[in-house]
Amino acid sequence: MLFAVMFEDNPGTGADIRARHMPDHLAFLERNNAQIKAAGPLATEAGSDAGGMWLVEAGDEAGVRKLVEEDPLWPTGLRKSVQILCWNQVFADGKRLIDF
Repeated sequence: MLFAVMFEDNPGTGADIRARHMPDHLAFLERNNAQIKAAGPLATEAGSDAGGMWLVEAGDEAGVRKLVEEDPLWPTGLRKSVQILCWNQVFADGKRLIDF
């Protein structure tokens, strides 16, 4: 199954925490590349940090939550919340992936 994982950051906590933990966070993403298919920061249109998003392949939500909690950024207080949503991809690269 595919999951969209949406992280919301605590306002005003990002820059220092992110800078300190980014090398470990990126190494974590690399180690878990079989499951974490894509990852990146989210920002407001004005450029303020807003959180992040992952696209994860896992058997269930519990497996995704385990990954989230193993991320070196998780215990730092940077993240205000996380939302894990099942994602059914129906369109990619200009093509339908399934017909209805």
